[in-house]
Amino acid sequence: MKRNNKQIEESKEIQLDFTKLQQVAKIKEILPVVVQHAITKEVLMLAYITPEALKKSIELKKAVFYSTTRNELWIKGDTSGNYLELQEIRINCEQNSLLFLVIPVNDGVCHTLKKNKNEHRETCFYRKINNDKLEFIPKYD
Repeated sequence: MKRNNKQIEESKEIQLDFTKLQQVAKIKEILPVVVQHAITKEVLMLAYITPEALKKSIELKKAVFYSTTRNELWIKGDTSGNYLELQEIRINCEQNSLLFLVIPVNDGVCHTLKKNKNEHRETCFYRKINNDKLEFIPKYD
């Protein structure tokens, strides 16, 4: 049975998608990019980037990614207003992944909302594994 995003995003059940990289591998030129808060050093999200998205990120000084779900360039914040101002781009030793150091603009980073609030979560990593279940981290819920 196919689950919808809401079921996955708000679930306390572990439902890891071990097939995601198969989908990403079909895209000819793409790299993973870890997005980290430039000041707090908290990891905010993991995304993917194409050469075009990297060029656009540098040009706009904002995080631009490639949406593997929608198969299109994605300027983070264009819909939500939650842009990520790009402070620095780092490249790993093997030159096969990137690290974006960013400053979030507005109330959040993740497209999901805090429980009972109309606020976006500050990070996409808002749950942790506790034994065999997912547990929401109170700070982000």
